[in-house]
Amino acid sequence: MPKLPTISGKDLIKAFTGIGYKIDHQTGSHIILRNSTPPHRRLTVPNHKEIAKGTLRAIIRQAGLSREEFFELLGK
Repeated sequence: MPKLPTISGKDLIKAFTGIGYKIDHQTGSHIILRNSTPPHRRLTVPNHKEIAKGTLRAIIRQAGLSREEFFELLGK
């Protein structure tokens, strides 16, 4: 299984908006995304230049995606 990529918060938000997430609001440097289709999941994405690997893993898990689905989402 390939390693998780180094990705910015901005790029991660672009990827998740492609599968139905929309920006709900922002609190400080954290952007809250909400899924428009059931289940209405909520993701908190830090708007940083580089997201830590553990944080990225947690966001992928909260979105209900597998690592393979996430790589397909990124187009890698």
